[in-house]
Amino acid sequence: MELDLSQFRNLDPNNIGSWPLAARGGVVALVCVAVLGLGYWFDTQEQLAVLERARQSEDTLKKDFEVKQAKAANLEAYRQQMTEMEESFGTMLRQLPSKTEVADLLVDITQTGLASGLEFELFKPGNASPKEFYAELPIEVKVMGTYHSFGEFVSGVAALPRIVTLHDINITPATKVSGSLIMQASAKTYRYLDEEEIAAARKTQDAEKAKKRR
Repeated sequence: MELDLSQFRNLDPNNIGSWPLAARGGVVALVCVAVLGLGYWFDTQEQLAVLERARQSEDTLKKDFEVKQAKAANLEAYRQQMTEMEESFGTMLRQLPSKTEVADLLVDITQTGLASGLEFELFKPGNASPKEFYAELPIEVKVMGTYHSFGEFVSGVAALPRIVTLHDINITPATKVSGSLIMQASAKTYRYLDEEEIAAARKTQDAEKAKKRR
């Protein structure tokens, strides 16, 4: 069947009803395509964007839910760990002497050195340095003895019921006594601060931070 193009000539745009069926069908098809295109541009496109954002939000919510569900499932284990950490912290805190016990601890350190066969040439406690909830007390130590006695001293200090650490250890031959050695070290012990000292330490730290910001 051949298409007669002559029927599309001289079409009256004011009387579409008189147009041939093929022409009217073409116009209807063009109008439908235009309506669909405009509908997609002004409405459907935005709806698709909203749908995509909703899908992304759904994925995020699912991941958050999975994380929270895992935490909820392990809540009892977390509580147990927190209890163990609090007990461990309490044990460590009890190893810190109070202000009144520091003098006894210094005596324990010197007695440990003497019992190890060391001769003290210097034992000089320094000024306490307040930290978050404890104070650090440095002690300059200079002793004379042998490697064996130094080892006994270090082991004895580590076995004390209070925390004492040794830093910057330097061992040199003794000039006065043949066969002996000199050990210089910085010992550090720690004591916990009472509530008033903690408040004062925080006030000082806040003042220093404010001063740096200026």
